Amino acid sequence: MQVSDAQVAAITSYAYKASLIGSAHRFELTEEGLSWHIAGRSGLWRYDEIGAIRLSFRPVSMQQHRFRADISHIKGGRIAILSTSWQTAALMAPQDNGFREFIVALHARMARAGSRAELTAGLGAKTYAAVLAFMAVLAVAMAGLLIRALVIGEFAGVLFILGFAALFAWQVGGFVRRNQPRRYGFEQLPRSLLP
Repeated sequence: MQVSDAQVAAITSYAYKASLIGSAHRFELTEEGLSWHIAGRSGLWRYDEIGAIRLSFRPVSMQQHRFRADISHIKGGRIAILSTSWQTAALMAPQDNGFREFIVALHARMARAGSRAELTAGLGAKTYAAVLAFMAVLAVAMAGLLIRALVIGEFAGVLFILGFAALFAWQVGGFVRRNQPRRYGFEQLPRSLLP
C-alpha cells in the first residue's frame, strides 16, 4: 500500500480508549518522531529509535474486527495501538480508517528516516505452531465424533458436528490465516492486517 507525501503530512494523529475508565491513548506523528500519551505517561520516540513493529489481527468478543500494532523502542519500551475504542459498557467502536491511515503514515515516516526496524506480521512462530497443533488435535477429535455418529446412525448429531465444524472454521480460520507469521517491508504493508 503506497501513500503520497501529501497524505503523510495530512495524517498526524490517532487516539483510542483502551478501557471505559481512564483517558484515551493519544499518538501523533511529528517531525521529530512518534509522540505518545498513555495513562499519564508520555514520550517521543524518534523514527530511527523504533526497533520493531508487529501487526496482528486480534478479535475480541465485543469486536470481531480488531487490529493491533505493537511498537517497540530499541531501548526496551513497548506500546500497543488498537483499531477499536470503548464507547460504552457494551459498545466497542471500530476506528478502521483512522488506524489504517496512521499506521501507513508511521511506516512512511520511518522509511524516510532510514529506519532499520524489524517489521513482522501475525503471531510469533511458537504461538502460531501451538495454535496449529491445537487445531489439528481438535480436527482429529471432531472427525472421530463424526465417524461415531455416522456408525450409530445419529444423523442429528452428524448435522450438529458439521454445523459446529463450519462455524469453527469460519471464526478461527480467518484468525489463523491473517496471523500467519511473516516479515514485510516498508514498501508493502500486509493488507490482511490493516482494516
